[in-house]
Amino acid sequence: MGNFLIVTVTTTDKKLHIPMFFFLRNLSALDMCYISVTIPKACVIFLLDDRVISMAGCAAQIFLVFWFAYIELVLLTIMAWDRYVAICQSLHYSVIMNPWLCVQMTLATVLSGVVIAGFHTGNTFWLPFCQSNVVHQFFCDIPSLLKRTCSDTLSNEISLFISAGVIDGGCFAFITMSYIYIFTTVFKFRTRGERGRAFSTCVPHILVVTLFVSSASAVYLKPTSNSPTVQDMITSVFYSIVPPFLNPIIYSLRNKKIKEAVRKIISKMLYLGKC
Repeated sequence: MGNFLIVTVTTTDKKLHIPMFFFLRNLSALDMCYISVTIPKACVIFLLDDRVISMAGCAAQIFLVFWFAYIELVLLTIMAWDRYVAICQSLHYSVIMNPWLCVQMTLATVLSGVVIAGFHTGNTFWLPFCQSNVVHQFFCDIPSLLKRTCSDTLSNEISLFISAGVIDGGCFAFITMSYIYIFTTVFKFRTRGERGRAFSTCVPHILVVTLFVSSASAVYLKPTSNSPTVQDMITSVFYSIVPPFLNPIIYSLRNKKIKEAVRKIISKMLYLGKC
C-alpha cells in the first residue's frame, strides 16, 4: 500500500514530474512486483500448509526474483548518480538528467536484467535433480536448488559468484564514490539547514543500499555447501522482503514534497466524500 501510494502521488502530482521522482516511482512499482513474487506463496505455505510448488512455478520465482533484484540494485545506483548530479552539478542538472536519458536508462536496466536472470535460471534448471525434492527455503532460489542436484555445480557457483561480485560490487562501488563526492560538496555548504536537507535525502538511500547489497551478497557469494539453511532463510528475508517494505517508509514518505502531495490527495478525497 505504501508503494502504491507513492506511485499514485508521483503520477498525479505534476510538481513531482522530475527525474528524482521518476526513478522513485519506478522503484515503488518494482517493489510491488518484487514482493508479490515471494510473499503470496509464503502466506499459502504458512497459513494453509500447502508446501507444493511446480517446476514451472519454481523456475518463474527464480527468474523473477533475480530479475527484480537486479533492477532494484541498478535503480538504486542510478538514483545515487541522480543525487550526485543534483547536488554536485546542480546548474547542469536539467540538461544531464533529461527525460529521454531517464527512460533510456530504465529500459536498458529492464532488458539487461531479462538476459542475466534468464541465463542463471536456464543454467540452474539445466542440471539434473536426483536428491530430495524439498527446498529448505520459503521461496525458490538458486543456492537452495543447487543443493538438490546430483551433478557438479562448480560452474554454476562460479557464474553466480562472478555475477554477484561484478554487479553488487560494481554498483556498490559506484554508489560509494557518488556519495564521497556528494558529502565533499555538502560539507562546503555554508548553513546547517542546507547540509541537513542534503543529508536527509542521502542517508535513507545509503541504508537501503547497504542492507540490500550485504544480504544479497551473503547468499550468492558463498559456496552452497557451507550455507546453513536457517541462516540462508533469515538472510533471504533481508534482500527479498525488507527493502520493498522499508523503501516507502524510510526513503519516500520522509520526503516533504511527497508528504504535501499525499495531503492534497487526502484533502481532495475528503472533499469529494462530503459532496
